[in-house]
Amino acid sequence: MRVTGYRTLTTLHRWGRPIGDVNGSVASGVTAVPVVLVDTDAGLTGVGLGSHDGLEAVFPAILGEDPRAVVGLYDRMLATVFKAGHTGSVFGAIGALDMALWDLKAKAADQPLWRMLGARDRVVPAYASGLDGPLDDDELLRLQASFADRGFGAVKLKGGLDLAGDLRRLELVRDVYAASGVTPRLMLDANEAWSRKEAVAYVQRLEEHVDLAWIEEPVRRWDADGHAMIGRAVRAAIATGENLTGLEQFRPLIQAGAVDVVQTGSVWGITHFLRVAMLAHAFDLLVSPVGYNANPLAHAAAAVPNHIATEVQDLAAPVGITVDQEVMEGSIVLGDRPGLGLTVDEAGIAALTESADWGSASGPHVRPGSAGRRLLAPRPPVCAPMPLASPCD
Repeated sequence: MRVTGYRTLTTLHRWGRPIGDVNGSVASGVTAVPVVLVDTDAGLTGVGLGSHDGLEAVFPAILGEDPRAVVGLYDRMLATVFKAGHTGSVFGAIGALDMALWDLKAKAADQPLWRMLGARDRVVPAYASGLDGPLDDDELLRLQASFADRGFGAVKLKGGLDLAGDLRRLELVRDVYAASGVTPRLMLDANEAWSRKEAVAYVQRLEEHVDLAWIEEPVRRWDADGHAMIGRAVRAAIATGENLTGLEQFRPLIQAGAVDVVQTGSVWGITHFLRVAMLAHAFDLLVSPVGYNANPLAHAAAAVPNHIATEVQDLAAPVGITVDQEVMEGSIVLGDRPGLGLTVDEAGIAALTESADWGSASGPHVRPGSAGRRLLAPRPPVCAPMPLASPCD
């Protein structure tokens, strides 16, 4: 079996609500999802979800090759951009092709990827998320009620700008789960919004009222000393890594004792996740995949010993993509369809005329100029005891 070419599609994800974080939002709730299809002379097609940028640069490394040599081909793609560098969107292209190659390898073996990777169990622990930054309280409660109905026991909220608002939202969400008989593990994601001192002050004040399982990306992704300092000053675990592109970028954080939960982005591919997971395991650290895109890393998460939970951002799949999995009892339950279990309706996707948004100037992928520079801003009022009362309402 040999790789003969690739094709690209762009589908949509309809969230049914505004989405975003501390950096920005997408009011339409409709985002683009890039799809990469890798064809072979055996008639099998592999599906990858990730960046189209950089495909032309790295695809020659796998053209004509046997896709079952996926780990070797991953390194071959990295070597192809040795001088130019493999970070950013190029790393996303490598990840999308890597995902498609793993899909092909498992399809050739007529096995679901989770089984081919050696997993014993198809049930992958997960936590509820939702990119809920722009939601008002009622919208947030409706969203989290839908997750609670699926049996989740852990939930992550977006926050970082409004201390009183974050406390209120954490308390409200805790009550939603409590109504289902669950005391949820709560997490807060600041998306690199703070300076070091801002992060310490903010989290310490939160922890006067709520217990946090982890605080995510409190400062810039590469700031090993800052993450370590924050980790020593707060009770919550430190989670970070989703935006690191390459195994070598994790080493300073791990060596500094700066991270407790090592994260990887779903769009960076299967091989990257497996290598990061083993690096983390060598230091007795936990690992957690981040992102939605039909949860493709759940297959790999099922096969590593230090996985704690995979992020579930939505209960629906992108338009035109059918996923062989269920979300139930707070877990992703993977199916038996060979490969990643993704079926792509190419004709349906090609017929889409609806516009999508994601990387606009007001979206969450564009860092505001004020981020990390609010030390002199007035501190928001914090009310005690809980529940919050005026002026925090």
